[in-house]
Amino acid sequence: MAASAASRELFTQGVRAVLKSWPVLQIAVDNGFGGVYGQQKADWLVDVVQQYFHDNADLQQCEVEDFISELMDQEFDTVVDDGSLPQVSMPLMQMFSQLQQGALQQLSQTVQSLTQKKTQRAKVTAAPSQSDEESDDETQVMECEASGPSVSRTHPPPPPSQDEEDGWTVVRKKK
Repeated sequence: MAASAASRELFTQGVRAVLKSWPVLQIAVDNGFGGVYGQQKADWLVDVVQQYFHDNADLQQCEVEDFISELMDQEFDTVVDDGSLPQVSMPLMQMFSQLQQGALQQLSQTVQSLTQKKTQRAKVTAAPSQSDEESDDETQVMECEASGPSVSRTHPPPPPSQDEEDGWTVVRKKK
């Protein structure tokens, strides 16, 4: 039983390494998609995924992808459609296969290679939108107008609205 617990813990470390290196999960946690407990949800996700493998025999890749996708949607309000689910499910399935075959040495090497791999943290930066730039310009224009000398201007009264022959009213822009 001790070997079984040790091998299960080794598989859990592998699941943790795969999920922690997954940019989608990193972005979801870093940007609070899972709420204030996003990091705890990510840790919980590791346990749930490893338990899913142990509870279900002969899993197919699409089943693993669907399960992880559903968890991401439910827990992080994130729809994963960037094509990264196969990149996550393949190593998980490979490690579980090694665990089932009793290839613990190979599983240990796989887990070590995954944990030693230094992956860049995914960073999301928002590009300035045009509306932000326009509002700055408007603010500057408004400041200039407010600080300028006050001049009383008299505009000629607008011409009376003219009805076209088909019943439409022509609306003219103020000058």
